[in-house]
Amino acid sequence: MVVQVQNNVSKLSPQAQKAGKESKSKMNKSNRFRQKTLKVLKGQTDNFDVINPNAAGIDVGSEEMFVAVPADRDSKSVRMFCSYTEDLHSLTDWLIQCNITTVAMESTGVYWIPLFQILESRGIQVCLVNARHVKNLPGRKTDVCDCRWSQKLHTYGLLAASFRPPDEICVLRSFIRQRETHIADTTRHVQHMQKALTQMNVLVHKAVSDITGKTGMAIIKAILDGQRNPLVLASHRDRRCKKDETEIAKALTGDFRPEHLFVLKQSYQSWCHTRDQMWELDHEIETILGTFECQTHETLKTKRSNPRQNEVDFDLANYLYQMTGVDLNKVYGISSLTTLTSVSEVGIDLSAWRTSRHFCSWLGLCPNNKISGRKILSVQTRKVASRVAKALRLAAKSLQRSQNSIGAFFRRMSFKLGYQAAVTAVAHKLARIIYAMLKYKRKFDPMILDIKHEYNEAKKLQSITKMVKNMGYKPVPVEPKNI
Repeated sequence: MVVQVQNNVSKLSPQAQKAGKESKSKMNKSNRFRQKTLKVLKGQTDNFDVINPNAAGIDVGSEEMFVAVPADRDSKSVRMFCSYTEDLHSLTDWLIQCNITTVAMESTGVYWIPLFQILESRGIQVCLVNARHVKNLPGRKTDVCDCRWSQKLHTYGLLAASFRPPDEICVLRSFIRQRETHIADTTRHVQHMQKALTQMNVLVHKAVSDITGKTGMAIIKAILDGQRNPLVLASHRDRRCKKDETEIAKALTGDFRPEHLFVLKQSYQSWCHTRDQMWELDHEIETILGTFECQTHETLKTKRSNPRQNEVDFDLANYLYQMTGVDLNKVYGISSLTTLTSVSEVGIDLSAWRTSRHFCSWLGLCPNNKISGRKILSVQTRKVASRVAKALRLAAKSLQRSQNSIGAFFRRMSFKLGYQAAVTAVAHKLARIIYAMLKYKRKFDPMILDIKHEYNEAKKLQSITKMVKNMGYKPVPVEPKNI
């Protein structure tokens, strides 16, 4: 039987024998890689240079923390601690006892924040790593293996720390993110009010442009106070409304059912409560902005007006100008709230990114080229959950019809690449401008962008002229008419 099998193998074609040898070679190569990685995990190889000899790895969880230290530091190199504050201090004491100076751990949810702050306060350097960048071996996955793997990678300097701004910026960031949550809650309450009014066929949203405006809120408050006469409700009309009282009264005639009135009442109270919380939060933000060191003592000449919806009720532009030393509001499409979001996320010191290209790559605003076999497989941008990138994309969308150089660039990219790609391209340009202004303290000079715009327009005119001449026509310049 064995001889028969050998004869069958010998009768295989050369192509089949070659494919079998390649498959066997790939399997051997995969096994060798697995054995080598296991040796690295067990500390049985010296092929890598030790960068951090006093490194530890922590697997963060909601209830338990698994910590791994070098095998020669303690008889039990892996220990488990609970997530209570007392246990976190015991974890830190054990690391100090083992002469650990740096720790690597994954940014798992928000569970890493208390441990990060305790370790940092005790003088231990923390390398906060993106969970996507730490890949374990295929096969069995346990918390013990994860913390050991993080400790080994950090020992050989194979982990890159994620960006975390200074403490004062983190405080501001927490308030700004809470403010965004209040804005989202306010929007939901407005939607609930409008739904309740529509179910009663009281079409306030058709009578006024915004139900949260002066006229809309006065009408809703009168309805909750018991008023049902549409003519009396229409008398709350502000003089700036486009529609007259007769047309508004026609839209306010409906069926005031008690269950819908109850929903309207609760939604209105929730909306008022959320707005009060947001105004209270704005005063806290103003206090924090006043604690930052002034980069300049100059003040901007801004016109104070009543704040619109979601705007702050203090002079935010001057606070940001004195805090950063540059006026980012002069950049096309950038408002004070966009600047506040950017500063609260990345801070003022952008030295963590060597160039503007690194900064845009971190924001996910540049192509992510995937090349294999000299072929471009994909150029789509990375999926990055960045609030700065989101704010810059919203700023880019506002420039679609603006009559400036960046607006012309948006329309040119939209024609060439499509709308979404044009939004990303303009956001990328805005990010590079913000980077240069914050890092080098440069003022925004629109002439640089205008020169590039004029060059593109001249190049376009030259191309059109050449095309007209090739068609046998003679182009005649015409002076533009004043309209």
